[in-house]
Amino acid sequence: MSINIGNICVDTNDLAGSATFWRAVTGYRVASSDEGTAYLEDPSKVGIGLSLQLVPETHSGKNRLHLDLFTDDMAGEVIRLQGLGATEVMRFDNDGWVVLADPDGNQFCVVSA
Repeated sequence: MSINIGNICVDTNDLAGSATFWRAVTGYRVASSDEGTAYLEDPSKVGIGLSLQLVPETHSGKNRLHLDLFTDDMAGEVIRLQGLGATEVMRFDNDGWVVLADPDGNQFCVVSA
């Protein structure tokens, strides 16, 4: 196949705040930015890129697409991410994941690897 996912884009109402949050979550760095978009990349160039796009509308309803973040320390990472401003949406401890929302309300999962 000659196609692959190179980047995932997340809508935000606060570009600077969202960039700060997602940089802290992922350890990515800002590769480039302008007045409406920030492009974050894995410093090792191995992970898929994450871009943040400034939009006028606020988040409403369930995401149609979300990130699954895998970790060996789910409980510790959930606490760390909540300290960065994430909020818990739903917990599936028996299945090994927790649904969180970023400060804009975009949901993502922290999954026990």
